[in-house]
Amino acid sequence: MSNTEWPLWEVFIRSKSGLAHKHVGSLHASDARMAIENARDVYTRRMEGVSIWVVPSSAITASSPDDKEILFDPANDKVYRHPTFYDIPGEIGHM
Repeated sequence: MSNTEWPLWEVFIRSKSGLAHKHVGSLHASDARMAIENARDVYTRRMEGVSIWVVPSSAITASSPDDKEILFDPANDKVYRHPTFYDIPGEIGHM
């Protein structure tokens, strides 16, 4: 099996200081175990991570930037989601 036939995997790393995994890149690997080992070698050379997720790229479904208005504009007509009209008491301080 050549390298070009291996599936593409998306790599997510959780840093020591972070709570969420962040997408750091992609790589080709023959299976999930190899993808994790390669991700460790490529993306955590300086001991940055505490957890690695690998996901086959084919399993990810993403929206298109062209669909931005359809997906996100409906939230604009829900004013209760935008707390800009609330008065913040002075004793609260910086918020």
